[in-house]
Formats: sequence, C-alpha cells, structure tokens
Amino acid sequence: MGLEVTREAADAMLAAARAAHPNEACGILLGAGERIEAFSQTANVHDRPARRFEIDPQALIDAHRTARSGGPQIVGYFHSHPVGPAEPSSTDRAEAASDGRVWAICGEGELAFFRAVEGGFETLSSTIIDG
Repeated sequence: MGLEVTREAADAMLAAARAAHPNEACGILLGAGERIEAFSQTANVHDRPARRFEIDPQALIDAHRTARSGGPQIVGYFHSHPVGPAEPSSTDRAEAASDGRVWAICGEGELAFFRAVEGGFETLSSTIIDG
C-alpha cells in the first residue's frame, strides 16, 4: 500500500518550498505509522540556508513533547531543494540518521518520499489522500 499523505500536508510542503525559495524550507511530518496527516513548517536555522537545512531544535523538542502527551507522532522530516531534483543529495545521504524515519523532499516542483535506512535511503511509494 505504501505511505499515505493527506492532500493538506502535501500542499503545505509544496507551498513552504515555494515561499522559502531561494533557501531550503524544512519541517516536521506528523501522523502515525505509514500516514502523514500534517506538516509543521519550522525555521531553517542553518547558517547557509540556500544550500543546507537544519530544523529548529526547539521545534523538534516541542514536537516530541506533544507526541509524548498523546499528540501526533513524528513520522519524519521535510526539506526542499531549491535547485535540484526531489531526491536525497549526497549531503542528505552522508548526514541522515538510519532511523527509519520518512524524509519528504521537494525539488523542481515535485514531492517525493524516502525512508532513512542503513546505508542511505529507500524510495517510498506514496498516495495523496483526502484527509
């Protein structure tokens, strides 16, 4: 079946990428299991935001606290490639934790999903659903 992504979450990721251009947008994917129900855009606090991203650590702490108190779970992370395709870059491959989380990447107006696994990423099939 693959990953399910609500239309609202997908549209929000695409909008965040457009709004952040020429910098990278980033954020947190929220939901449960193999379903992304919401997208929480965060500040890109990297000192070179046109080429790299770093999710605001406080936003991550807050999302973990919310999840622990019964709120939506962190399914994964999002970032955009202002110049380049919607696929993991060499930097993404080198720096990603092999934690099984989903990575959503927007590039060239497209949105693609991957799972961070030992040795890199695996491509995920996805379906956009009405939330």
